[in-house]
Amino acid sequence: MILYNLFMGHRFQDIIHFINQSRNKALKAVNTELINLYWNIGEYISNKLELAEWGESVVVELAKYIQHNEPNLKGFSDKNLWRMKQFFETYKDYPKLSTLLRELSWSNNLTIFTRCKTIANS
Repeated sequence: MILYNLFMGHRFQDIIHFINQSRNKALKAVNTELINLYWNIGEYISNKLELAEWGESVVVELAKYIQHNEPNLKGFSDKNLWRMKQFFETYKDYPKLSTLLRELSWSNNLTIFTRCKTIANS
């Protein structure tokens, strides 16, 4: 039985590799899409505030609206919405850098842009 398991394990290892490879690609794609979402939300909020269409209290209202209408959604508190705005505003003038940032997780991005004082330190 042990020899059989060793033989079969080796024989099917390529399939396990394919599964793991696809799983990693899927996670990376999901992460990239989340970062794009946060970028877009940050850009939207930034533009609304810049054009004076919204006051700062509207972000709190937005967070409450999201929570009320989509109670299963997590990560859209007013604090996180402000972080999305900050993320966008920090990198909007650096298109090459903002593209690379989509490869990082949101928590890694938060760490970078909240701890660095200048773009040169990012």
